[in-house]
Amino acid sequence: MTPSATATPAAQPEPVGPDGVAVVPVSVPRSLSVETVESVGSVESVGSVESVGQPTSVGQPTPTGVLSGRAQIDDLDSRILALIAERVQTAATIQAARIAEGGRRLDLKRETEIIARYRESLGRPGVTVAMAVLELCRGRV
Repeated sequence: MTPSATATPAAQPEPVGPDGVAVVPVSVPRSLSVETVESVGSVESVGSVESVGQPTSVGQPTPTGVLSGRAQIDDLDSRILALIAERVQTAATIQAARIAEGGRRLDLKRETEIIARYRESLGRPGVTVAMAVLELCRGRV
C-alpha cells in the first residue's frame, strides 16, 4: 500500500431482526425520559421500548394509530389479493370460452381498454398496475 492510500474497512452487513427487517441503531435524545416513554407505551425491558406489545426496529414506540392503520392496510391487502385471485379465475373461464369458439387466447383491444381505465383512475402508475394484473390473468401458455 502506498503512503497516500488509505485502507477502507470491509463493509459490515446490517443487523437483521427476527422479522427479517434491518435493525437501524438510533440514539435516544436526552429529552426523552422514561416518563415520556411510559406515557406513549410501556417499557418491557431496559433498552427496549414497546407500544401495545409491538417493538419497532428503531427502538421507538409505534403509536396506536399507526398499528390500527397497519391492521386496516393488512385487511385491505387481503381483500385485494382475494379479488385478484377471483379475477384470475374469471379471466381463465373467459379465455377458455374464447379459445373454444375459435378466438385468440388474448384480446388486445380489451386489454387496451382495461389499461386505459386503470390509467384514468390511478394516473400513470395505473398503467403498471393494469399490466401486472393482466399478466397475472393471462394464464400460462
